[in-house]
Amino acid sequence: MAIVTALGIAGYFVFEGGPAVSLTPLLGSMLGADPIAGIASVIDGDTIEIHGQRIRFNGIDAPESSQQCDDARGFRYQCGAKAAAALDGFLSESRSVRCEFASWDSYGRYVGNCSRGDGVNIAGWLVENGHALDWPKYSSGAYAGQQALAKAAARGIWSGSFQVPWEWRAEHIAIEKSTSAPLFATGNIGCKIKGNISADGGRIYHLPGQKFYDATRISESKGERWFCSEADARSAGWRRSKR
Repeated sequence: MAIVTALGIAGYFVFEGGPAVSLTPLLGSMLGADPIAGIASVIDGDTIEIHGQRIRFNGIDAPESSQQCDDARGFRYQCGAKAAAALDGFLSESRSVRCEFASWDSYGRYVGNCSRGDGVNIAGWLVENGHALDWPKYSSGAYAGQQALAKAAARGIWSGSFQVPWEWRAEHIAIEKSTSAPLFATGNIGCKIKGNISADGGRIYHLPGQKFYDATRISESKGERWFCSEADARSAGWRRSKR
């Protein structure tokens, strides 16, 4: 019987009489952490979609779609929409994108480090041109240098005044929670769309009448959930079942 010994380096094991074997690729695949590449469509200033998978750029935060900022003259403008438009223009020059997995966020989105087809780091470009901010909570200051350049040159949102997106979002979420129904339902009271997580980490939703709807069981303890609309499911990072 082979004896397996764990090394001090995570993800490596030694079978007696043999070399160290890395299980990182296998574990990454099991966690749904494979790279994603393909033609990207823009969702907002820091989120794209490839092959039906929502991908949020790692380590940065762009103004929210409905967020407004003040320009150099003090006039209000839709800075969130402007950031999304800038990203769309940037990607139109090389629409193919490749993203390396970093984590899953609380909304079930794939968080990745993404590059344009010509190798340019997308998050870095957004920050350096003032369309997004370095997010120290998640970046450890990885884009602080690009942000300093944007601020010094008064590019994008740095040409006027703005509220940092994470603070703006926290305030508006608090308001929405006090005036709106929850986005995700607990159980299936009035919400019939099943948000399933497959063995490889894929997030797929099933509609009543689809082939696998009746056989699909939802386990909220595993992160699976019920949705009240397809829009809610897509915004949370799920894609529709093909059958």
